Amino acid sequence: MLVAVTGGTGFIGSHTVVALADAGHRVRLLVRDRGKLERVFATRGLAIDDYVVGDATDPESVSELLAGCDAVVHTAAVVALEKARAAEVQRTNARSVELVVGGAVEAGLSRIVYVSSAGALFRVGGPPLTGDSPVGDSASAYGASKADAERYVRELQQAGAPILTVYPTAVVGPDDPGLTDPNRAMAFFLEWGAPRTSSGYQPIDVRDLARMHVLLLESERGTGRYMAAGRYYPWRELFERVEEVTGRRVRQVPLPGAVLRGLGRVADVVKHVVPFDLPLTLEGMQFATCWPTADGTPAQRDLGIRLRSFEETLADTYRWLCDAGHLTREQIGLLAEREPQGAS
Repeated sequence: MLVAVTGGTGFIGSHTVVALADAGHRVRLLVRDRGKLERVFATRGLAIDDYVVGDATDPESVSELLAGCDAVVHTAAVVALEKARAAEVQRTNARSVELVVGGAVEAGLSRIVYVSSAGALFRVGGPPLTGDSPVGDSASAYGASKADAERYVRELQQAGAPILTVYPTAVVGPDDPGLTDPNRAMAFFLEWGAPRTSSGYQPIDVRDLARMHVLLLESERGTGRYMAAGRYYPWRELFERVEEVTGRRVRQVPLPGAVLRGLGRVADVVKHVVPFDLPLTLEGMQFATCWPTADGTPAQRDLGIRLRSFEETLADTYRWLCDAGHLTREQIGLLAEREPQGAS
């Protein structure tokens, strides 16, 4: 099977490309930077010789990408919280979905996987998320762009288009080309500590997510929507797992959810005047303190996939964060001394 992949040099996309190649499929990538393509896959021992240099918002680039392909996985999206980039985020994310997903439908591709986000369905105070949850009401440019794209895709699905939508929760794991926010948070826990507050965290290993994409493409399923979610951990339990795996203490400051949401609201206002790089926003604090949990069991059941243990994910992620220079050997504690599983 020849599979077109957008966002293939990103975190989720690059792991999806590796999983597709491991399963014996051919891939064609749409990339903006050939140099990044070579850098990302050089460390994976994978040579990508079928690619299109272009942009997912350019009709000619997308047409060239899809030509002759059997399937497509659309992972590309602009993730930015700065107000100055709000228009770019909304325009880019909506347009790329129209061209890639809509173009694949028009081209008659029978296997289309659209990687959305659990955030597209998130509502403060809402019930646990499922693939059938209504579209959320995010106020951020990124969240709104994913919600708009979600409505567009659902219209295509209702018309019978063979689109399988995946909603990942917090995606963590090794080999992250750009250090995405969930992995940045994992590093932050050991480097600085974290508030202990209401709700919790629901991670999914990027390698398990990539495997889900492959299994969806290989299945005979037509249209469907799946949450890609691992086990939910209240914050206290999450920090306990981190401490068990690393042997390091996570500094915890008890803070009510209302206080964190208030700080996020203030930070949003301040950032409009004085931009600063701190992962503190109202929406981020709503996710952190009001997460309703997500039901990932239908995907695991229907695809027959068993997720790896969270301990394995933590160990591999922290070792990689150390190897990549984001954490020190001292900060990852016991993991700096233990051999990874399967090492000789």
